[in-house]
Amino acid sequence: MQQQRTFVCESPRLQIRHMRLGDAEFLCRQLNQPSWLLHIGDRGVRSTADAERYIESRILEQYSALGYGMYLVQLKATGAPLGLCGLVKREFLPDPDLGFALLEEHWGQGYAVEAASAVVEHARRALGINRLLAITTATNERSGKVLARIGFRLDNDSFLTPQGERLRLYSAEAGSLASINP
Repeated sequence: MQQQRTFVCESPRLQIRHMRLGDAEFLCRQLNQPSWLLHIGDRGVRSTADAERYIESRILEQYSALGYGMYLVQLKATGAPLGLCGLVKREFLPDPDLGFALLEEHWGQGYAVEAASAVVEHARRALGINRLLAITTATNERSGKVLARIGFRLDNDSFLTPQGERLRLYSAEAGSLASINP
């Protein structure tokens, strides 16, 4: 079930909005980027139809069930999609998990910090979430730097998931989360 209000938050250069089925082509591209496959994992999305099913079952369902989820990040000036940023509730974590990923051609321009900071502010102010977690693979240094910049601290550099994967676990309390303006 799609909600009427699609924009969640914004920053000076970005708009962060609910995903829709029309974003399937972009999502298929995002989920098949080499960096996504390496650091996040293969979601088995190979076509626009696969991406539509993923949006329905994984993203829109979370909006309905939790009131938050993974959002599309787009440029304010053009509406061009850059990546994803949002909150995920994982069964094996006690608090929501901040996640973000940009298309590789948009790296190094401060968009990840800007988007993550806007979503953190949204979590704190609109959703009343006082503690956020984040997970990365041990090799994902770039995401670790983004998390540190917005106020997350590394809690465990060898966190074991129920699936047996070792990840880095970060956390941040509401008072330590930074508001970043580029």
